[in-house]
Amino acid sequence: MTDFISFKSLKRPPKPNTCLAAPENHCLAAEPDFAPPVMAMTGRGLFSRMSEVIASERRFGDFEADPENLRIKFVATTGLMRFKDDVDIEIIPVNEGKATFAIYSRSRVGYSDLGANRKRVKELIRSVNTY
Repeated sequence: MTDFISFKSLKRPPKPNTCLAAPENHCLAAEPDFAPPVMAMTGRGLFSRMSEVIASERRFGDFEADPENLRIKFVATTGLMRFKDDVDIEIIPVNEGKATFAIYSRSRVGYSDLGANRKRVKELIRSVNTY
């Protein structure tokens, strides 16, 4: 895997096979699909919880984490066709005891993903909220 992406300068392709969840004004060159929730935990706590959720999912592999910069990346494999998708996450401390995150999930091949990346991002958010 390569370096972590820069959410600030992220540019999305014109194909509909990506999903970006990010707080307002976090991505300067890309429009997010929706904003993730602000969680009642520190950035480090959210990083730990997100890491545990990702590690518990068997379809997620090639996991890399940077605890200093609160960054995570991994490769997700789709169920039926076994396509590889790349996912980058940045934890964003908001204020005392609260944090949010940015997630960019994208397909490596093809034009449409039939909503697989959006579904994955929504499931990650749900899992982190209920873990």
